[in-house]
Amino acid sequence: MLSHHAVMPQMPSRVVVLGGSGCVGRAVVRQLQVQETEAIPVSSRDVDLCAAEAVAGLHRIIRPGDALVIAAAITPDHGKDSGTLLSNLSMGQHVSAFLRQAALAHVIYISSDAVYDERAGLIQEATPTAPASFHGLMHLVRERMLLDVLRGSHVPLAILRPTLLYGADDTHNGYGPNRFLRSALTSGTITLFGDGEERRDHLFVTDLARLISLCLMAQSDGILNVATGHAVSFAEVARLIAEVSGEDIRIERSARSAPVTHRHFETAELVRAFPSFRCTPLRLGLAETRQALRGDVLEAKRA
Repeated sequence: MLSHHAVMPQMPSRVVVLGGSGCVGRAVVRQLQVQETEAIPVSSRDVDLCAAEAVAGLHRIIRPGDALVIAAAITPDHGKDSGTLLSNLSMGQHVSAFLRQAALAHVIYISSDAVYDERAGLIQEATPTAPASFHGLMHLVRERMLLDVLRGSHVPLAILRPTLLYGADDTHNGYGPNRFLRSALTSGTITLFGDGEERRDHLFVTDLARLISLCLMAQSDGILNVATGHAVSFAEVARLIAEVSGEDIRIERSARSAPVTHRHFETAELVRAFPSFRCTPLRLGLAETRQALRGDVLEAKRA
């Protein structure tokens, strides 16, 4: 549940975005620029958060009174083993060490719905956390690190747990919209596991960025799941992509390696926190993502 600390909602004067070159970070920076807010993207080229020198590096960039959005992590496509877990926890440790010494206005941490049990059919903020992967465990531990270091301070901490994200900048190529779109553009095919009947909640990354800006304006504090509230099957996602493509896209099937599971989100807390917020309809988000990816594919072919 989120509470809002701002008496009069307004954007902070400066926002530093850790992980500024990633999918979420880029979307946040774009959103802030639209709102004419100074955004400082920080990537691993600027500060290696895995290194002990990261604390000093963050002090050189981040000023007292800044707001901080933490979207930096080694994602599962770059490693799912214990070594990746330890590297991500090292990043969290160094950011926490910096926060002990800093005087910030607001902190927002981008976590993941992977902190919940994979078998949980309907997920709410009160659903017990029981991560089944190192990725989910990493986010849960980093949440606890931040809660511990900011406990007793006057710095609001918003922890956002988005569901499955899609968008043109997402390079993970995980099963779902991004992989389907790229496959449709490059080969004219989409391959489903089984009949693609599993239902998931797919969130346009631009919508997450818009919600982050609302949290910044309100100086939000607490935990919030970020989802559309509408779970659709992977087969339906494939069908929508074929429709927005306006081309003959073949939808193929491959053998299933895992049992069918469904995942739904209740969004009552999201509605309570931001009553006027609306997510982009899936069809429109897929069409926008396809348009951006199409440009990338054409450019790659010319190169």
